[in-house]
Amino acid sequence: MSVPDYMQCAEDHQTLLVVVQPVGIVSEENFFRIYKRICSVSQISVRDSQRVLYIRYRHHYPPENNEWGDFQTHRKVVGLITITDCFSAKDWPQTFEKFHVQKEIYGSTLYDSRLFVFGLQGEIVEQPRTDVAFYPNYEDCQTVEKRIEDFIESLFIVLESKRLDRATDKSGDKIPLLCVPFEKKDFVGLDTDSRHYKKRCQGRMRKHVGDLCLQAGMLQDSLVHYHMSVELLRSVNDFLWLGAALEGLCSASVIYHYPGGTGGKSGARRFQGSALPAEAANRHRPGAQEVLIDPGALTTNGINPDTSTEIGRAKNCLSPEDIIDKYKEAISYYSKYKNAGVIELEACIKAVRVLAIQKRSMEASEFLQNAVYINLRQLSEEEKIQRYSVLSELYELIGFHRKSAFFKRVAAMQCVAPSIAEPGWRACYKLLLETLPGYSLSLDPKDFSRGTHRGWAAVQMRLLHELVYASRRMGNPALSVRHLSFLLQTMLDFLSDQEKKDVTQSLENYTSKCPGTMEPIALPGGLTLPPVPFTKLPIVRHVKLLNLPASLRPHKMKSLLGQNVSTKSPFIYSPIIAHNRGEERNKKIDFQWVQGDVCEVQLMVYNPMPFELRVENMGLLTSGVEFESLPAALSLPAESGLYPVTLVGVPQTTGTITVNGYHTTVFGVFSDCLLDNLPGIKTSGSTVEVIPALPRLQISTSLPRSAHSLQPSSGDEISTNVSVQLYNGESQQLIIKLENIGMEPLEKLEVTSKVLTTKEKLYGDFLSWKLEETLAQFPLQPGKVATFTINIKVKLDFSCQENLLQDLSDDGISVSGFPLSSPFRQVVRPRVEGKPVNPPESNKAGDYSHVKETCRSSSEAPKSSLAF
Repeated sequence: MSVPDYMQCAEDHQTLLVVVQPVGIVSEENFFRIYKRICSVSQISVRDSQRVLYIRYRHHYPPENNEWGDFQTHRKVVGLITITDCFSAKDWPQTFEKFHVQKEIYGSTLYDSRLFVFGLQGEIVEQPRTDVAFYPNYEDCQTVEKRIEDFIESLFIVLESKRLDRATDKSGDKIPLLCVPFEKKDFVGLDTDSRHYKKRCQGRMRKHVGDLCLQAGMLQDSLVHYHMSVELLRSVNDFLWLGAALEGLCSASVIYHYPGGTGGKSGARRFQGSALPAEAANRHRPGAQEVLIDPGALTTNGINPDTSTEIGRAKNCLSPEDIIDKYKEAISYYSKYKNAGVIELEACIKAVRVLAIQKRSMEASEFLQNAVYINLRQLSEEEKIQRYSVLSELYELIGFHRKSAFFKRVAAMQCVAPSIAEPGWRACYKLLLETLPGYSLSLDPKDFSRGTHRGWAAVQMRLLHELVYASRRMGNPALSVRHLSFLLQTMLDFLSDQEKKDVTQSLENYTSKCPGTMEPIALPGGLTLPPVPFTKLPIVRHVKLLNLPASLRPHKMKSLLGQNVSTKSPFIYSPIIAHNRGEERNKKIDFQWVQGDVCEVQLMVYNPMPFELRVENMGLLTSGVEFESLPAALSLPAESGLYPVTLVGVPQTTGTITVNGYHTTVFGVFSDCLLDNLPGIKTSGSTVEVIPALPRLQISTSLPRSAHSLQPSSGDEISTNVSVQLYNGESQQLIIKLENIGMEPLEKLEVTSKVLTTKEKLYGDFLSWKLEETLAQFPLQPGKVATFTINIKVKLDFSCQENLLQDLSDDGISVSGFPLSSPFRQVVRPRVEGKPVNPPESNKAGDYSHVKETCRSSSEAPKSSLAF
């Protein structure tokens, strides 16, 4: 026997093997449609009995394995079902002949056979036949299941007759010696009359009868025969068959203890067999007491009472612990025979499945380790793939996930071995994907941003490289880009400088043919690969929304005569502080952005790569309002520190805008990076209100600018200082040009003035204007210019104290105007007047009539400046 059945389990020892095969040319779809219906009849109850027959179907079975049917009867093909298409009567003889040829392949072991013919009609169909069933087509065949049940009953009749024939002790008849194929040459010329030879024959026959009893649904009888066989074979050191007897004993005990089965088949198998003691329900727990057989109970089953007295009250059913010990003993006997490698391998697999149910993983791993090193014949590549895949599944069954992943990865590499003419890259890729959980590797980048890294990074990187290569050989460049992007994003901290250069160079080569996107990639089997944003290229540490420049900031309109009323709210103290990063990021900022104006967001970034990082097409991701992002391009030095980057955009509508993140294009991969997915990022808020577009006014004057300001700006005001030098009594006109440089019309203009004095002394009102001509030009449309004239006349009263000149040198006079938001107006906050100045003395008025006004500080003359 050269082909192992990796799906073997202990309960298969009680099944009858039936092969279902096509004859002639039958479409694969039609064949498996009928094969599926045949397999649905997997067990039937024997009439007038509590016994149940179990059937194991195969659509392919190596004929050489059939030669081991005497060694273990569940390996013997006892039933053959063939399916064929035949549409004309003249083709019928040839079709029937093919059926007979197929029967001859398994003829030495067959109990019965059937031929299902589809498509034939006429006189041939009307002739009654027991071994042939005719159906007009594959749809009109309702009696298939009933035919299979009748077929199984015929198999049972033959099985029962063989069991009774072999189990009855016929005095005077020589018991034949059952052999496996490779033993036949070893027994030529042996003395058949020796006691040793007779015991060998008896022991092997007892083991064979135990197999037949187990298949016939007589579990208790099979246990008796297995025990007798073990004693006989042990006495003559017939190790190969002793191992088979021990394995049969283990299988019967497993069926007794675990009626649901060990092979993981769907649906529990009901235990049916010859009458067992009432305490059978208690046998499921480990260490239960063993059940003893009443020898007199065996007479009704065709076994001579004398045979049962040979074992007396011997133990019949193994405990769960003993099952494993006997499996170990049986496997040790199998290992003595080179030609029994397949039997040894399958016994290891059966023991592992039992240990998996018993939750004894370490012992199961020992059996699997032994199975790995069992030397079989030279296996084909397909058989190697199957072997490694099954080993992987068994390791997964016992909870050895990393070991399971290792063997599945070996199977994947076997799919593309150099000796294969047409490498199966798709099968390789599929198997590689199945290894990911065993290596603690997920293809979702979010799983790598939640905490510490899990698993061996070096092995994970190797596996990702293999996925990239396999997807490229499959002809799917988008898949290669996605896996390589994932490798760069998640394993960046574990890559050396040279590896970083190699990976990025490979990524650029791939993206030159297929750019990376943020679209999920659906794979066969229902798996979806999520997008991989490059949040580490570059790494962002701080995000700050910037206020508009002072000249563009919106200001609330204030009434000239109104009082500033502060609306106070009650203060509530709470010791509970919510540390919620999401709430912090989304909280609203206290300034506003304006529709149509350029807005800025500052990012502090750094480049972790050992070379210059070029970031193309970097822009903002927003929600809430329509926003036009103006992309930028960056070039960050190698391993740079925190580097400020300003991203800009223009809100097109009003409302509340939230900055959710940014997008980049790096190495040909487009990424959407959300702030919520960035670890360790600091931000003062990401939500701001966008108000409607406001008018913009540009003011220019006919006077030259002053070299310095008399009063620092308060932050809410925009001021321009101009200077003029006048003598007392002199007058001059100041022409102010108002230009609408925005997109909204200017509808309102208010002008006020105030005198600024540092020592609360008022020296006179020297500004006057008329708004009628200016207001006639309002509303001022975009692009239009209006003029506004102010008359300046110096009229100072010098009849004051003697130190007036010194005071004038220290004090100044300024007029301020403040352009505010639409509708435009210039607002004045009246200054609280100080105490009135003492009346000037008349005799000093003429002494200082020559003093002139200037913007420069001087001890010789008073200064006067205008501020707008």
